[in-house]
Amino acid sequence: MLANVLAQWFFFRIDLTEDKRYSLSETTKAMLRGTTQPVEATLYLAGGLNSGFLRLQRSTRELLAEMAVYGPIRCQVVNPARLTDNEQQALQQQLAAQGLAPTAVYETDRQGRQMQTLVYPYAHLQYGNSGIWVSLLQNRRGASGAENLNSSVEGLEYAMTEALHELTTEQRPRIAFLEGHGELPEQNMADIEKAIARHADIYRGSITPDAACLDDFAAVVIADPQLPFSEHDKFVLDQYLMQGGKLLWCLNGVRFSAEVLSEEGFTPVLPLDLHLTDMLFRYGVRINPHIVQDRQCLPVPVDVSRDPERPQWQPMPWYYNPLLLTNSESPVTRNLTQVSAPFSSDIDFVGEDDNIGKTVLLATSDASHIIAAPAEVNLGDLKADLSRFTLAHIPVAVALEGVFPSLFTHRMVPAQTKHQGDIKQSSVPTRQVVVAAGSIPRNELQQGQPLPAGYDRYSRMQFGNRDFIVNALLWLTDENGLLDLRRKTMPLRLLNDKRMTERLTLYCVCSTLIPLLLLGLTAFAVLFIRRKRYTL
Repeated sequence: MLANVLAQWFFFRIDLTEDKRYSLSETTKAMLRGTTQPVEATLYLAGGLNSGFLRLQRSTRELLAEMAVYGPIRCQVVNPARLTDNEQQALQQQLAAQGLAPTAVYETDRQGRQMQTLVYPYAHLQYGNSGIWVSLLQNRRGASGAENLNSSVEGLEYAMTEALHELTTEQRPRIAFLEGHGELPEQNMADIEKAIARHADIYRGSITPDAACLDDFAAVVIADPQLPFSEHDKFVLDQYLMQGGKLLWCLNGVRFSAEVLSEEGFTPVLPLDLHLTDMLFRYGVRINPHIVQDRQCLPVPVDVSRDPERPQWQPMPWYYNPLLLTNSESPVTRNLTQVSAPFSSDIDFVGEDDNIGKTVLLATSDASHIIAAPAEVNLGDLKADLSRFTLAHIPVAVALEGVFPSLFTHRMVPAQTKHQGDIKQSSVPTRQVVVAAGSIPRNELQQGQPLPAGYDRYSRMQFGNRDFIVNALLWLTDENGLLDLRRKTMPLRLLNDKRMTERLTLYCVCSTLIPLLLLGLTAFAVLFIRRKRYTL
């Protein structure tokens, strides 16, 4: 009675589950308390679902119910199978407009018959006049269905909170894609810019003589430059970082020509000097003039026929296109599939500055090799000496966080620079991401239309390039700790299918008879006690 009386004035919740599935982060709670209008959540994950998708549905409903405690959220579940034909067609058109589609689930029953079910793992959030679709299912290449569903459950709070943040945020961050040094053109960055445009406003342009030209941007992206940076450009970027700006570097350590390689069958590889070595060295990293080879790589089609009129194509490993491993501990790369990085270089950490935290985001496998430039890449020489692949986990992308020293400490301001005030010699706490592969954010073109970044046309596989770049920019511009929600983990508890099948009859009998036996024993005990107590 006292607890019920106190609960009228003091609100508290205690989560007794091991994986803390009913515990929301303070970021989510604060965002929910700040909502001024009701949020209408429509869940389309319903119908004939298997146990894995039922768990995902139950977890989503539990999360929305928990969020409703702290904010005005109303949830309804819609079964797409019960909609009319016109309503189903309208739903699919809405999903297609967002690049989404129902998921086909193939299962085999005990009689060996194949069954196909269309599942809609999506939710729609409506806030005022704005709405957004949320994908609940994560598909990682190489992971089992149970692992993907468990990753989806782990990422539910982040997916919902990120969508709610997008709906309720009035002032979006501004991100600049730098030009003027031979960076990737807009058509080869179209997929990345489209994905980022959901979270931020995109601008493209060159550095001006004004040293404060980048100060209004939350982050600056330098994507695969081919021309050297002047001292003025370096000064502007350095002082932008000192003011708390964020930088995403996607740089190559070598210069090569993919066009010459495809036309001639070979290309020279030379060191690429962008005049940024001293700057990155000052910040704690060095991009080496190397090419990384890895046994874990993409295949390329090779004609093995001796008759040129009857080509016979077979896949051969292309060691110059490694599939990079992701760091499961970082919110940038957690639950991210492998990243395709053709002609990537390697990164070394330099210096011992305790004010800078360094984290490896992408690395090669445990069977890698490094080729120093100058060198030559030849399509006719696909066979490599695998005994030389002895290096392991070579860093290709790193995250830097902390207080950085300025490159221009004890240096003069470049003559052509318009700068007011003193040179800032150390930064406020800020972040950088350095990627030694300018090919990671690049998207190919097919008939003039951009393909997704990280999509391989030969194998028709989608890798995690786009998600990696988007997550990196979200981490750089994250001021509320939103991306830390991706760290949430839940243990995967699976039944032993083989043991369950072998002892199915025993388990059925036990689950049926044991409750009846307990009920009978309880009834017998009650009757025995009553007779013992009330018999004269």
